[in-house]
Amino acid sequence: MIGHRLSEGLADEFRRVRARTEGIFDRVAPEAFYERPIPLRHPIVFYAGHLDAFNDTRLQRRLGLASLDPVLDRLFERGIDPTDAAAAARHRVAAWPSREEVRAYTGRLRDRLFTSLEGVRSPEEADLYRLLLEHELMHQETLLYMLHQLPYELKRPPTDIAPLPAGRVRPGRMVEVPEGVAVLGQSQGFGWDNEFPRHEVAVPAFAMDATNVTNGDFLAFVDAGGYRRREFWTDRTWAWQAERGVEHPPYWRRVGGEWRLRGMFAETELYWDHPVVVTHAEASAYARYVGKELPSEAEWHRAAGDVPVSVGNFDFRHWSSVPVGAYPPGAHGVHDLVGNGWEWTRTPFGPFEGFVPSEVYPEFSADFFDGAHYVMKGASWFTDRSLVRPSLRNWFYWHYPYMYATFRCVSRS
Repeated sequence: MIGHRLSEGLADEFRRVRARTEGIFDRVAPEAFYERPIPLRHPIVFYAGHLDAFNDTRLQRRLGLASLDPVLDRLFERGIDPTDAAAAARHRVAAWPSREEVRAYTGRLRDRLFTSLEGVRSPEEADLYRLLLEHELMHQETLLYMLHQLPYELKRPPTDIAPLPAGRVRPGRMVEVPEGVAVLGQSQGFGWDNEFPRHEVAVPAFAMDATNVTNGDFLAFVDAGGYRRREFWTDRTWAWQAERGVEHPPYWRRVGGEWRLRGMFAETELYWDHPVVVTHAEASAYARYVGKELPSEAEWHRAAGDVPVSVGNFDFRHWSSVPVGAYPPGAHGVHDLVGNGWEWTRTPFGPFEGFVPSEVYPEFSADFFDGAHYVMKGASWFTDRSLVRPSLRNWFYWHYPYMYATFRCVSRS
């Protein structure tokens, strides 16, 4: 009976997650299915096949199943994460299958997945399927920031977006976080390999921004010529922004003398009290401009403490950011540590001491321990509720401009 409830619960969760994924694909006009909105990613069609292909190839390895279509398995099994457009061009596919071929292929794989779920009888067996579920949830965000780059005429907005809440606090205030112990990682239960093992880190006292840096805050950096002032950038980040002519955050647009925000489904005014979305390079430059720095991963955890994970701007509540401080703060008075944008840290993504690669997905984390990816914590407005846990670690390239990532600063006396 326990095994039956476990398999049924997993089946229900797969149905819930896939319904949301299909809802995201429904936002795309049919003629945009083969568009490549981001040069550093495959076209949208890839993700329609990838989610089921990834699931089935993992089941093949674990359960000893034979491939149902080796050619399409190879095409759809893994995405790309190139450093630049030239590297991405080497992964270009000459011809993608038709939508009908993709549907037929994924339908066969999905049938096999649900059949295999009937044999799940223990939490250990269930962990493989939780990995598959969370992989799809992470790709929901990938799909959405890709869709963000599509022209508005190629997208269809949903009809059930909740109105934005009002902000409760004024940005710019800092709060003191006393010295203490930060708990990172976890010791048991399901998690990705980079979340283990649980350990404690002693953290000296520091001050942290009570809210994320807002569009209004960041405008001061832009107006002060921050993108043209060498002292705020490292050698690497200065060369990057100078080469690409970066002059403002990725979702800002200048129209005449006015700044506008490129939203998902419409261009809007630039909301001054919303968190600014920037690359790690831009966040670090701003921090130097104000004489502060980004928090470490351990400092972020120390500030979060026992912040509740039941409230915040995540799980598709608004399909956009909301004013900073719209939700109650945690124990140390810091707002929005869960939701309203992933938060950059100054910690390079790497293994905890005692790291062991995943048996079924060994490349998931280890391929990115390269010093070019940085840890992000929290959640964005497109993070599913089941991914909101303290130990989860996200990461991206320091120059990646599409992810819904914001930041706050810290200082020490």
